Amino acid sequence: MRNSSIIMYTTKDGLTKIETTFDEDTVWLSLDQMAELFQRDKSTISRHIKNIFEESELQRNSVVAKFATTASDGKTYQVDHYNLDVIISVGYRVKSHRGTQFRIWAMGILKEYMKKGFALDDDRLKRLGGGNYFDELLAHIRDISSSEKVFWRKVLKIYATSIDYDSHAESSVLFFKQVQNKMHWAAHKHTAAEVIYERADAEKENFFPYLRKLL
Repeated sequence: MRNSSIIMYTTKDGLTKIETTFDEDTVWLSLDQMAELFQRDKSTISRHIKNIFEESELQRNSVVAKFATTASDGKTYQVDHYNLDVIISVGYRVKSHRGTQFRIWAMGILKEYMKKGFALDDDRLKRLGGGNYFDELLAHIRDISSSEKVFWRKVLKIYATSIDYDSHAESSVLFFKQVQNKMHWAAHKHTAAEVIYERADAEKENFFPYLRKLL
């Protein structure tokens, strides 16, 4: 039997929380466990799973596995278990209070991702340390922070603290041009103008539309 689980509950402030115990990067639940999670009978959950496969939303052979389960009669049976992909798909289909809670929770995560570009489970990261995923998160942050666009935004914030800052002033435009050229020179020993000059080749197809983009 796999050591994985999902617990859904409502906090005192009315927010839906979902806690999961993963086994090899996924969660496995049987039909009985899924029926308990979403508070619907097994036949309803089974119908939704059947429709998920018939509509080719998921491929059965990649999301279903048989695990030994001891039944109430004391005998051990090989029982179908469904991974996190199936659980999420059922959560979007099932009509119950728990199903509604799940969709509200999932929509909150999706909205946060679309608005901010990321979504984090702060409590999980604090409590469990994030495991290898925390190192992965730090690597993503370092990569984003090193991007030129983010760097210029940081420089702009510092420069904008000046009392006489004017984004349209010639001195401001000249300042950023000079700093950008210094950054280019530090990275590849060329100024921005030199990069354009060296890449210019009138013999190349679509050269002039490309040149207009650079300028």
